[in-house]
Amino acid sequence: MKAYLSISYSKRKELNEEVNAIIQTLHSFNIQSFVFVDQYSFHPSQEKEMMQAAMKEMDDCDLLIAETSDKAIGIGIEAGYAKAKGKPVIYLRNKKAEHSTTLSGISDHQIIYADIDDLKTQLKNLLQL
Repeated sequence: MKAYLSISYSKRKELNEEVNAIIQTLHSFNIQSFVFVDQYSFHPSQEKEMMQAAMKEMDDCDLLIAETSDKAIGIGIEAGYAKAKGKPVIYLRNKKAEHSTTLSGISDHQIIYADIDDLKTQLKNLLQL
């Protein structure tokens, strides 16, 4: 099983603890993680190539985890694509972050976490279902 982790490109470094917590939790369930922004780098003029690569990678995954503590249009596009392909979408964000009604509205599961430990606990509980 493989999970596509959708996160804000511009806030990737700030979300490092959260990303690591997600990856570690997934790994404990033998779920491989794929973080697009860690694997690819595109020039702004390569938007078509970027989205083609993202869609191909999402096609190869079984679910999408959208970390929306920093709202980004790309996260919504990726989540919408995954949902249209019939893949489960997990919406998660820090409880202090702004809520995304549209992404939450298409998601199959929501995790609103207080801190890293809470994130790990809630994700673990969800994956055990």
